Amino acid sequence: MAVVQERLVTLVEGVPAADPAPLGLAGFALTTFLLSGHNASFIPDVIWIGPALFYGGLVQLLAGMWEFRNRNVFGATAFSTYGGFWLGLGIFVVLISTTALGKGITDVDSGLAWFLLAFAIFNTYMLLWSMRVSGAVFVVFLTLEITEILLVIGFFNLAHGGTPWWLHAGGWAGIVTAAAAWYASAAGVVNGMSPTPVLPVGAAPIGRIGSPMPRRAEG
Repeated sequence: MAVVQERLVTLVEGVPAADPAPLGLAGFALTTFLLSGHNASFIPDVIWIGPALFYGGLVQLLAGMWEFRNRNVFGATAFSTYGGFWLGLGIFVVLISTTALGKGITDVDSGLAWFLLAFAIFNTYMLLWSMRVSGAVFVVFLTLEITEILLVIGFFNLAHGGTPWWLHAGGWAGIVTAAAAWYASAAGVVNGMSPTPVLPVGAAPIGRIGSPMPRRAEG
């Protein structure tokens, strides 16, 4: 019986799984676009909360879990973390808007600044490691780093009575981030459907060590 189970495990592990990265990138891109458009002042507020909870949040978290199946540590860490980011931010805004406890909080802008600063720290080392993945992924993390820094400055500035200029700048940087993530997602979809690459993603800036998708090497 043990021998049969071992053979079944080996068989399942040897079957290539679909790449969840395009889905995770798409969820991140769309939600980032909606919130960034609001920060840039051309998209109404609140519309981003649903996608933050379900598409950028739950779906991206699932993509991260599926990346563990692919033995892709980078993808699993990135998608799971930013899925948690969107879930946390969405729930925070819901609680602030609908509960008595939330309505009693007066330093929301400062809290959001610290929230974004914490994720900017995470994003900094992921930005460095993204240089071993591809040019497209590196651009996503680079533009995201710029977006988060601008938003941190913007919310701290608002907390101290400043103007929303930095926040608007962070919103426009977020639009660029969303565009980069959508492109990487589109490339992942179409390149996965073709025997040869259709949309270029660029070489890893400092050289790839091994394959980020070992299942393909095994296949």
